[in-house]
Amino acid sequence: MKPPISSFRKSKLEGRRLATLTAYDYPTARLLDDCGLDFLLVGDSLGMVVLGHPDTTQVTMADMIHHTKAVARGAALTPVVSDMPAGSCEAPDLALENARQLRQAGADAVKIEGGREILPAIERILADGIPAIGHLGMLPQQVVVEGGYHIKGRNDAEAERLQADAAALDNAGVGAIVLELVHPPIAEAISRTVSCPTIGIGSGDTCDGNILVLHDLIGLFPWFRPKFATPRADVSAEILRAVHEYVAAVTR
Repeated sequence: MKPPISSFRKSKLEGRRLATLTAYDYPTARLLDDCGLDFLLVGDSLGMVVLGHPDTTQVTMADMIHHTKAVARGAALTPVVSDMPAGSCEAPDLALENARQLRQAGADAVKIEGGREILPAIERILADGIPAIGHLGMLPQQVVVEGGYHIKGRNDAEAERLQADAAALDNAGVGAIVLELVHPPIAEAISRTVSCPTIGIGSGDTCDGNILVLHDLIGLFPWFRPKFATPRADVSAEILRAVHEYVAAVTR
């Protein structure tokens, strides 16, 4: 039986850090299901590592529903969290409608980028009984507007805004908050003050957990690798080796 998203807050009280990874398809979800991960994220990062887009902004609700269904088929033990893609939360009613679609597709919770500006949408979703996870710091869905990926919280204004946003999301009742590319001292300060766990990605090692894109962990996307991601395998090299051996065996 899958643990509820609400149990993440208890994990923080107990001092247990959360380990999470992305998954985008059935075989990956099935492989990861018995690895002790706290949840699998069907991230809109699939736009880049699966669909070949330059960023996440072109991912649609149809894409997220399709991949959520696939992951949910393979994850019997591990909660599935699905990203709300760009444009899906522009109004509370729209956000709720889209969150319900992801739940119907098999998601146990949804993840939403943004702070106080999207609080009405988060509150509407939570009021409907759908668990939600927040996402602060560098917001991939804003990468085109912001002109790239930048560390957040290095100046006082940004730091104060991040801390206020985190407090608002925490008070609203999110199950956790992803902190992406947040200046580590600010990520640490947020982690100390909110009651829900923080899950870092490129935000130092003082968050209450960590998340990575699976492809970065296992070397499955060799064309780009974030500086903060430490690969623990080189799957792409193994694939190439196996295919070259196969071609040689068939054509000899």
